[in-house]
Amino acid sequence: MTPSPMDDPKTLVSTSWLAAHLADPDLRVLDASWYLPDMGRDARAEYGAAHIPGARFFDIDEISDQRSALPHMAPPPEKFISRMRAMGVGDGHQVVIYDGYGLLSAARVWWLFRLMGKVDVAILDGGFPKWQAEGRVVEDMPPVMRDRHMTVQRQAGLVKDVTQVAHASKLGEAEIIDARSATRFKGEAAEPRLGLRSGHIPGAKNVPYGTLLNTDGTMKPMADLKAVFHTAGVDLAKPAITSCGSGITAAVLSLALERIGHRNHALYDGSWAEWGMYDDLQVAKG
Repeated sequence: MTPSPMDDPKTLVSTSWLAAHLADPDLRVLDASWYLPDMGRDARAEYGAAHIPGARFFDIDEISDQRSALPHMAPPPEKFISRMRAMGVGDGHQVVIYDGYGLLSAARVWWLFRLMGKVDVAILDGGFPKWQAEGRVVEDMPPVMRDRHMTVQRQAGLVKDVTQVAHASKLGEAEIIDARSATRFKGEAAEPRLGLRSGHIPGAKNVPYGTLLNTDGTMKPMADLKAVFHTAGVDLAKPAITSCGSGITAAVLSLALERIGHRNHALYDGSWAEWGMYDDLQVAKG
């Protein structure tokens, strides 16, 4: 199999592309698998059993701002640098990120690298399931890691806080796009996190992240991605703010927007874990 003409080392690459570049000295592969508790999966244990050769495990919950009461908020740049240096990931590297679901949490780590000013970062389309389904080589030993210098330049425009999102909701100056399921968005299903109200941010549009993916976990072609956003009523001429339950699947929307050339997008890091917690913030249903 040959690499796809749709391969883009700044957003998404195929399994064929990765296989062709796996021995490149300046390639770094990260396993960014992460699962909700009700999925019953242990990401680190699965990594220990089998991973793409040379892959390092990126722990989303640990490489976060643990001073925050909210789950896996973006880490301070100093912590990100420290963890990446220890993993042997640094300046001049092409990074490829995958997860064990197909395309889920890898997008979050892609966005984190972008937030830190790193653009030579791509997601493996279809992730580990596609890699395994094609019978490609795996290993169970962690790689030898040597420190690599890393510099970052945080891109503040790629992240929004609750005050900024509330402002955007009130004025309608940006499209707020929610990646959660339709039933959660409409307030028909209870939130998995205890204590959160049900519903969505007023004015938000619903694009469940799964609608952007094919059945094999790969991302849909660009024309289809545009059609999904259009069907949801998203005005792609406006700035976009992506949101979800806790800032993980929102990044799938961010990736799709980047793929279709919509560059003016940011991620609401607190997402519904934050918005749904505060009684003084309005909630819409239906």
